[in-house]
Amino acid sequence: MPAPFKNLINADLVRACGDHLQRHWRDFDRRGFERQALAGLDALEMKARAMQIADALEATLPDDFDRAAGLIEAALAPPATTDELAFQSTDAGLAGWIGWPLGEYLARRGQAEPERALLALRELTQRFTSEFAVQPFLVNHFDLTLAQLRHWCSDPNPHVRRWTSEGSRPRLPWGLQIRSLIADPSPTLPLLRALQDDASPYVRRSVANHLNDIAKDHPGVVADWLEQHLPKAPPERVALLRHASRSLVKRGDRRVLKAWGLGGRFRGEATLALSPKRVAVGESLKLIATLASGANSKQTLAVDYVVHHVKANGDCSAKVFKGWTLQLAPGEVRRLEKKHSLRPITTRRYYPGRHRVELQVNGTVVAESAFALRL
Repeated sequence: MPAPFKNLINADLVRACGDHLQRHWRDFDRRGFERQALAGLDALEMKARAMQIADALEATLPDDFDRAAGLIEAALAPPATTDELAFQSTDAGLAGWIGWPLGEYLARRGQAEPERALLALRELTQRFTSEFAVQPFLVNHFDLTLAQLRHWCSDPNPHVRRWTSEGSRPRLPWGLQIRSLIADPSPTLPLLRALQDDASPYVRRSVANHLNDIAKDHPGVVADWLEQHLPKAPPERVALLRHASRSLVKRGDRRVLKAWGLGGRFRGEATLALSPKRVAVGESLKLIATLASGANSKQTLAVDYVVHHVKANGDCSAKVFKGWTLQLAPGEVRRLEKKHSLRPITTRRYYPGRHRVELQVNGTVVAESAFALRL
């Protein structure tokens, strides 16, 4: 069984951090830092570990923030210059998961000196990522921070360019929600426009995720983006835009489906069968969809399925899952099969009862079935 993900932030990481900081500041209270950072660390979850190490940094680094930021910068490993993500601390300096508490420290203590803190975060993100740490600056110093991010979106380092998009996402997972950008995403659109054809796939994927965030609150903005940037797009941009519009395709947004040539109503008959009809949590459900074309021409179809999960109070919550994208010839009958896992995951708790499943083609429900879930 693999080690828990939280163990990526561990005692060895803390000791390496203390070692490198003391190399650059002889009077650093390394023992005090390690004592506070390591107290009960193994019992904590991942985020709590990062916050405890940040607390220890606050207690032991110099009160002068510029000096403290300089010590962190000096303790960092050489910057990564490619898309490679295997960051780790070595004798050359700090990198990898220690970047989370280091970024948290800079975010906490740098609010009074945002220009200096952002410079340090730009350095840090080249050794891990400081996407979470930049978000408090967007909340408290929006104009200044956004101006810096726009400037750095042309930085020669791909990790910095990716950071400018990822750190300004309005709904970054594990991060703060940037309410001003949820209400109005237009301030980051010039940044995304500059990055969508970036040479780095790592950067382009962040742009796609940023656009997908925007789609959750402003689907029309992303539909406009597709209509403007998809025609005659190079293959790399097509892939980016496909990933960016994934949520809207699953939701059956008519403008987005049309942009992808999926806007037509399915002409034909469809059935959906489920096996077994009674299934336990932890097992898998087999979906068998049959599409029979009744058209005289080829149809391009996005076929997804919707599971209506039973909640604790007996109500249902619908979740769309990606199925297939295909072309159906005139008169063709196509059988599609997929296994759907019912293993518990951290973001979904299962409850017993009748779960309805709908088959959705180009955003329209065309067939349905149901299964009984037991614990």
